[in-house]
Amino acid sequence: MRRSLSIAVALALLLVASQAHAHAELDHAEPRVGNKVATPPREVTLWFTQKIEPAFSRMTVTNAAGERVDSGKARISGSQMSVSLRGGAAGTYRVNWHVLSVDTHTTDGNFTFQVGE
Repeated sequence: MRRSLSIAVALALLLVASQAHAHAELDHAEPRVGNKVATPPREVTLWFTQKIEPAFSRMTVTNAAGERVDSGKARISGSQMSVSLRGGAAGTYRVNWHVLSVDTHTTDGNFTFQVGE
């Protein structure tokens, strides 16, 4: 009986551990997280660790004044999400994202990058 309980607990822990890694996490971005670029980029692109659902995923980009500089709806293909940017100036830009992965888990986050010399 004790052995059966130990096996059941071990299996439950494995199941929880595998589900914890099932979320679509940010893998990398362009411009890179925390990077400094000389001129404002034309777009921001994010890559995730899983495919994401276009209907329930979004990204916004704001400038140092907190004004949105993205062109609107993000383009999504597989695990990649991009949004075009309207012209910009030097300063700190914040990227906010929220995604629903194909396994129905949501994740969100944000990061900044700098524009200017």
